[in-house]
Amino acid sequence: MADPAQDQERAGAIPAAPQEKGGKGPQPRSVRVTLSALMIAVMLAMLDNMIIGTAMPTIVGELGGLEHLSWVVTAYTLTTAASTPLWGKLGDMYGRKGAFLTSIVIFLLGSVTSGAAQTMGQLIGFRALQGLGAGGLMVGAMAIMADLVPPRERGKYMGMMAGVMSLAMIGGPLVGGTLTDHLGWRWAFYINVPLGGVALAMVITLLHLPKKRVGGRIDYVGAALLTTAITSAVLVTSWGGTEYAWGSATIVGLAALAVAALAGFVYVEGRVAEPIMPLAIFRNRNFSLVALIGFLLGFVMFGAMTFLPLFQQSVQGASATNSGLLLLPVLLPMMIVSVVTGRATSASGRYRMYPIMGGALIPVGLFLIAQMDLGTSRFTSGLYMMVLGAGMGFLMQLTMLIAQNSVEAKDMGVASSSATLFRTIGGSFGVALMGTVFANRVESTMTERLGAEGAGAAGGSAQLDAASLAKLPDGVRNAYEHAVADGTHSVFLLVAAFAVVIFAAAWFIEEVPLRGAESPAKADAGADAPAGTASGTGTGSDSAAGAAGDADAVGDRGTLSVKA
Repeated sequence: MADPAQDQERAGAIPAAPQEKGGKGPQPRSVRVTLSALMIAVMLAMLDNMIIGTAMPTIVGELGGLEHLSWVVTAYTLTTAASTPLWGKLGDMYGRKGAFLTSIVIFLLGSVTSGAAQTMGQLIGFRALQGLGAGGLMVGAMAIMADLVPPRERGKYMGMMAGVMSLAMIGGPLVGGTLTDHLGWRWAFYINVPLGGVALAMVITLLHLPKKRVGGRIDYVGAALLTTAITSAVLVTSWGGTEYAWGSATIVGLAALAVAALAGFVYVEGRVAEPIMPLAIFRNRNFSLVALIGFLLGFVMFGAMTFLPLFQQSVQGASATNSGLLLLPVLLPMMIVSVVTGRATSASGRYRMYPIMGGALIPVGLFLIAQMDLGTSRFTSGLYMMVLGAGMGFLMQLTMLIAQNSVEAKDMGVASSSATLFRTIGGSFGVALMGTVFANRVESTMTERLGAEGAGAAGGSAQLDAASLAKLPDGVRNAYEHAVADGTHSVFLLVAAFAVVIFAAAWFIEEVPLRGAESPAKADAGADAPAGTASGTGTGSDSAAGAAGDADAVGDRGTLSVKA
């Protein structure tokens, strides 16, 4: 009897993907082209935050509202974090393509309106709209990739995603500065339109995923509670120690609200038919471990991106203009290791050793960075930063791959959004905690060296820009340089202590064969198996659930139509 799937494949609806031994096989060219559209979307999400930083002084100069400056960033971060789980669930319930296209359109609408803003209040509101769309870009790209590519092949593409993210971090400040100087700050937002338009057109014309709609209603109560918890937590970390004292009624009240909303969310999720974040996924040991690792990785990554340039500018005299280049010793090894690790994972189907290696390198790199002082050369500090970058490269995309391989296909969007959310929240908490430690240490060192009155000559700020630093008397500037070095030492020692948990958690990750890869016992027997045969051995410790997940995943890809 003829196989309907084979008939469809011959008709061109499903591109043939010949399989080699071990489940490997070349992806159709049209699939690779479609994945390039996903990478453009990921670049949009990453590039926007990096570009806007260099444009902010010009924006404030034109629109005013210096006292509301932080909200330009906070509004974007807040809506991105709060909407991330909702986008993942919408994709699972109603189809990933529609959710992804909607998020791109909202992001572009927010970009255009942000560029056209006439007041600081308008800019903040439009940035919130932009962040709402950004919440679906990364999640949608990762979940669609999971539909297009089996886990065995997914590692190399996730390595490429990490490369795109690193390039955005390097190039963002340079592009932002160039656009602001030659075309005006509004083009820091308008630049998203042509890039987003290309991604939008490619996704519409090339990507054809099976339409689906599951029964049940969206968990609005759970969504509201989770949004409240995330919003309160982000505001605590954004405002604590800056806008308000940590012990103020505002911060304590927000923290209490976050805890209460989280408790209510857990209660509701255990009782609704279609939870926005099924708690059952946390029963899988691998998923829970990579969620913890992702949280701590965000802690480390955002802290490094914030405080390493500060040390290089304030202590080593680097220029702030090329701030993206200051992070090259971190970002280049991270990009290279991510790509190599992704390809190695696809080739072997094995991955457990990489989180362990990354977990070992990260605390070592952080400890080395903590030793930097006024006598540390740029070459030496660059070597220390390379160790940290290599460690993060082992984990950047592999944690997402393990998370996706730990759930059934129907929860792929939720797994992707949860992994992204934990990393985002970890970064927010990390920067806030490190900022407090850094500021206190700088103030303490300045007071020790200059006394209370002398410390006041630095303007009472723990973070001076290059222009302000140059205006200080030699003695005060020297004291400030020592203070920044002391603050950096304290911050990175603290982060190194947290990073040790990454190394410990990595040892408990199970080597669950990636779906699409053969188990070692069946490698020879399955060498000549049909291309459509699923050979994964499960999605976690529960083999029955794993088998169901494999069946769902093969079913999703079996009806996939990607046209060149």
